[in-house]
Amino acid sequence: MSTKSLSINSASGADSTQAQEQAVKSFSSSSSNLNNASEREQSSSLELPSVSIKGVANNVEVDVDNNEVEEFDLKDYALTHFDGSPAVYVGTYHKYNCGSLRGVWLDLTTFADYDEFLAVCRYIHRDEADPEFMAQDFTDFPREWYTEGFMSEREFDLIREFAELDDDEREAFEVYVAAFGSSRDDSTIFDNFREAYCGKWSNEEEYAEQLAEDCCMLEGAPEFLKSYFDYKAFARDLFIDDYYFESGYVFRRL
Repeated sequence: MSTKSLSINSASGADSTQAQEQAVKSFSSSSSNLNNASEREQSSSLELPSVSIKGVANNVEVDVDNNEVEEFDLKDYALTHFDGSPAVYVGTYHKYNCGSLRGVWLDLTTFADYDEFLAVCRYIHRDEADPEFMAQDFTDFPREWYTEGFMSEREFDLIREFAELDDDEREAFEVYVAAFGSSRDDSTIFDNFREAYCGKWSNEEEYAEQLAEDCCMLEGAPEFLKSYFDYKAFARDLFIDDYYFESGYVFRRL
């Protein structure tokens, strides 16, 4: 899984400015490797950047009160620790160009729909009249669906559906996408994955043996002849054209 954690610590006043400057330096020095998994392993929790919105400690310092923006409690949406939930760190291009990384890690499983997601993003950055959102980082969903220039509704829906898979299925799905690809507007990717996925096996030959048994290929043959069946050759033929094996996962080629 591709991940990275941005270290932005709580602070206030002059400390907040210093913390922001340190965060910018840290981000600049690591921008060429935004998804360093080891950083994630070193930190199992995230501290939300300190700021206040209407006097409540939240995520972003707001200097103006835009009454046209719907209000939200960010505690309902913010990712507080890496728990496998697909998430993005949402800043804006304006803040980034001004040397600020202020933003919020948002848990994409907490939103009712894409419109609510965008509304929360607008609320976070309501100090800008027309914020241009920037997905500065991501975690726990396929890299193929990540784009710095922000996700579409289709990508949002794909990620939400990905979140419903169990851990083993998620890993298998990422292997599948890496092998067969997935466009950002692919409406059949999960149906194709489920049709193609044949489970996890130690090796190609083990799957070939199980397939031969399930298909009753040797049914009725004398027992002494069964021991002569060449499962290795059978597996080799299966995986030339009809099946694909990677990282223990077997897929049919549709």
